[in-house]
Amino acid sequence: MKCPFCDEDNTRVIDSRPADDNHAIRRRRQCDKCKKRFTSFEKVETLPLMIIKKDQSREAYDRTKLEGGIYRSLHKRPVPTEEINAAIDDIENTIFMQAEKEISSSNIGEIVMERLKTLDPVAYVRFASVYREFKDVGTFMEELKKILDA
Repeated sequence: MKCPFCDEDNTRVIDSRPADDNHAIRRRRQCDKCKKRFTSFEKVETLPLMIIKKDQSREAYDRTKLEGGIYRSLHKRPVPTEEINAAIDDIENTIFMQAEKEISSSNIGEIVMERLKTLDPVAYVRFASVYREFKDVGTFMEELKKILDA
């Protein structure tokens, strides 16, 4: 790896340790020429995941969109941030474990709803009402009955 200070090609690894919950490696390096130290991070490169939207257009997967939808559905709900982040990680792992290069947004929506159902029933109904585009109170009541019968 090149030194960011003098562009020398020869650098040595002084220390390595896990980072980002064991999903990356943090390496402390030293340049052989100028003797300055710097840090680098090493992560596994994943294939880009494409999302097939309802209108059949495609866009790259964006975790912030997933987080935004979940946080909106959990707005003012008594769910700790750690549990929310764990749920988001769980959903993301489920998505990536399918080992597909493309996944439909409807498939992601179903995965999110299944996870929200166990996390917070109110958040589940909120998410479902937007995701399933409830047209009237009857559709809303059908979804509530599914939760109450479960």
